[in-house]
Amino acid sequence: MSRRRFLGAMAAGVGAVGMGGLAPWGFARAAGAKPETTRATLGFIALTDAAPLFIALEKGFFAKHGMSDVRVEKQSSWGTTRDNLELGSRRNGIDGAHILTPMPYLIHHRGNTRMAILARLNLAGQCISVAREYAELAVGTDASGLGEVFAGKRKRGADVRAAMTFPGGTHDLWIRYWMAAAGIDPNRDIATITVPPAQMVANMRVGSMDAFCVCEPWNMQLINQGIGYTANTTGELWHNHPEKAFAMRADYVEAHPNAARALTMAIMEAQMYCEDPAHKEEVAQICSRRRYIHAPYADIIDRMQGNFDYGTGRVVENHPAQMRYWNDHASYPYKSHDLWFLTENIRWGYLPAGLDTRALVDEVNREDIWREAAQALGVDGQAIPASTSRGTETFFDGKTFDPDNPQAYLDSLAIKRIAS
Repeated sequence: MSRRRFLGAMAAGVGAVGMGGLAPWGFARAAGAKPETTRATLGFIALTDAAPLFIALEKGFFAKHGMSDVRVEKQSSWGTTRDNLELGSRRNGIDGAHILTPMPYLIHHRGNTRMAILARLNLAGQCISVAREYAELAVGTDASGLGEVFAGKRKRGADVRAAMTFPGGTHDLWIRYWMAAAGIDPNRDIATITVPPAQMVANMRVGSMDAFCVCEPWNMQLINQGIGYTANTTGELWHNHPEKAFAMRADYVEAHPNAARALTMAIMEAQMYCEDPAHKEEVAQICSRRRYIHAPYADIIDRMQGNFDYGTGRVVENHPAQMRYWNDHASYPYKSHDLWFLTENIRWGYLPAGLDTRALVDEVNREDIWREAAQALGVDGQAIPASTSRGTETFFDGKTFDPDNPQAYLDSLAIKRIAS
């Protein structure tokens, strides 16, 4: 079968998966310069948006592109991921990672370790969960009902805690945005605490928190264990929002540019594989394994297939805000999205107000490597964005972010904490 006929047949077969040429796992190995090394050590956290790393290893995509000695190693927390990136593999750390998109910037800005973002791993797919004691509120995207209850708890001298996974990371920003939109000041009205993803459910069970934000399977596990419910999936706060990234130490990329491109190609192919509905059950089974997420298949499969039981009686099949691994340009690392993350970190005082965010994005974001990888893979032109900006973004509360004017966005926000 010719390449053109093969692509056409696959596009017809996957239907809505779309975006042209979405099954390159059937391609011959892409031509290109030989990798300078066959080795890389990549970290991940036990979350379903790390699936492209698992699949790239399990289905042989790393080896296909000449990276036959890739190690994919579980990290206990995002703090551990940061520390091991700063060590690097030469000092028993890691070369790259599945990572919260703002983290490479926070690491790079500290000046200890230069970082490079090579791809986005997914869009959306996180959730904000609430403890069972608030079941009667049936909180959704509007958190104002929680604000009143939280105020009552504080008057009684009780602590109110919301958990995220890393200060300034995506989960921190989603739960802060959600609460601030309802008039809840996350710096004044609650205590925001850091908890590793795999420990969220256990901490909610013993009453250590009132709400948390994390990826799957921990939100679904919370429901399956009768401990809480899903208030919203974060794609309802910002449709198709960027989430995790594939990032590496800049010194690895500079010393091994062909290897970095080969790793990116393998991960892109894995993203396409994960997106195909025909593979969802297999991907969920792989994710459930002990070496990866180590969680029951039943806690993973439904939301991986896009079906959401919120634990409140609300059920949405084929959810429009489900996680995307490849569709809707999920893999491409838009610079405009990284600019939003930096702007939000300025909003909450994690980064200084005078920071040259555009220069920082240009230093860290290596979308040029993604484009090289896409070209080498023969990705259909419709799947390659024409611009590094997705344009103006609109959030659930009506706020907009124009990447050409981040200050106007900051000025529009009533609740914030700007550091000098």
